[in-house]
Amino acid sequence: MIEKFLRQIPLFSELSDEDLRRLCEMAQLVELKAGEMLFEEGSPGERAYVIQSGELKVFKMSSGREVLLARRGSGEVIGEMALIENRQRMASVRAEQDSVLIAITKQQLQKLLDTSPQATQSIFNTFITRLRSTQSKLEQSEKLARLGTLTAGIAHELNNPSAAVQRSSGRLLDELERHDRLSGELRMMKFDQIQQALLDRLDQRARERADQPPEMNALLRSDRQSELETRLEGMAVEKSWEIVPELVDLGATDDEFSEVGTAFSGPRLRLVLDWWVASYMVRRLLYEVEAGAERISKIVAALKSYVYLDQAPVQNVDLHRGLDDTLLILGSKIKQKANLTIERQYDPELPRIFGFGSELNQVWTNLLDNALDAVAEQGRIIIRTHAEGDWVVVEIEDNGPGIPAEIRDRIFEPFFTTKPSGLGTGMGLDISYNIVVQKHRGQINVDSEPGRTCFEVRLPVDSSHVTQAA
Repeated sequence: MIEKFLRQIPLFSELSDEDLRRLCEMAQLVELKAGEMLFEEGSPGERAYVIQSGELKVFKMSSGREVLLARRGSGEVIGEMALIENRQRMASVRAEQDSVLIAITKQQLQKLLDTSPQATQSIFNTFITRLRSTQSKLEQSEKLARLGTLTAGIAHELNNPSAAVQRSSGRLLDELERHDRLSGELRMMKFDQIQQALLDRLDQRARERADQPPEMNALLRSDRQSELETRLEGMAVEKSWEIVPELVDLGATDDEFSEVGTAFSGPRLRLVLDWWVASYMVRRLLYEVEAGAERISKIVAALKSYVYLDQAPVQNVDLHRGLDDTLLILGSKIKQKANLTIERQYDPELPRIFGFGSELNQVWTNLLDNALDAVAEQGRIIIRTHAEGDWVVVEIEDNGPGIPAEIRDRIFEPFFTTKPSGLGTGMGLDISYNIVVQKHRGQINVDSEPGRTCFEVRLPVDSSHVTQAA
């Protein structure tokens, strides 16, 4: 029964009757119920399997979700890649329905390949086809996952300034009404030239300090509020606690209080202080709205620049702007690292290059994202650029634990990752390698030791290679 079934499969079609019979005698049948796992990603590859009946799902975990790579049915071989390459499983396999499989050991598979050229050709063709298919699907998954991560980060970055704009604009109407009312009350009073000049100076100081509020910690602020409240009580200002916090925000000095206290007294003093605070708050809220809108504008502009929206695929690329845009896009993740230091050591004379700007930004995103994962809370990342003959060089260095020497030569391989199973597809550096080396005819190298890892990207200034690649 098994012999007849295997004889119909190209991998076994040229085996002699004796070899096929011996293989069948040594093979083991594996029965799986629907939903049962055959093997998991990262497990050792000890056996290959021929599906006799049923259907199996081949998938890989990426960013916490399953990426479907293939569905395999009767007559197909699975699990052979791990045996041939002598590495761990790069994907997981689960039965979609009740299935029966024929298990083949590594020794049996090796003997099969040694004795049958047809089997070798068949397994080679299968290997290449599956490798290309898996790489293509994971590249798309990696890009989509990266896009989702960046989108979430950008949404978070936009949320803070937009919330500030909404909050400040909501308060602004109330403060404007308060300021107009107090200004109207002041206009109904008669002031001499000295008093009017002082009011003008107070208004000017409120304007100047609106965009530069004093910096102080909670303890210092509390002490200052207590001092001002005591001082205002001594000046017979009623309900002084109502305006003390805003006067502290305004940065009112002792000399100013002395000046105001000398020029005004009684109800006039309280009215002037209320008006001064209202004048400051209106301008402060206007500044907050302006600052929030400007922040939103910068994020949108950086995002547009990052993806080179509405531009040709090949551009005259400013690498510094691409790096800065990438840092802004990754701002949400950067803020998660307490006391992280990022140093920009840019060459001010760095020439522009002709290249695929959006794809180069993918390279910076992959390298900086990996550096952020590697460094500790008080980590350090250095971004250097310089020109070197006909090349421009970008270095991204971090002070993380480093890449072990035994795996350093494999980090640019497809599917290879140092992250735990399910947290990385192993495609980020492979994609970066293809963009730099294949599309731009450049070089990407890594130098690593404990406490220092540096990725070096070298890109040619000459644009002819890009025209050919395009």
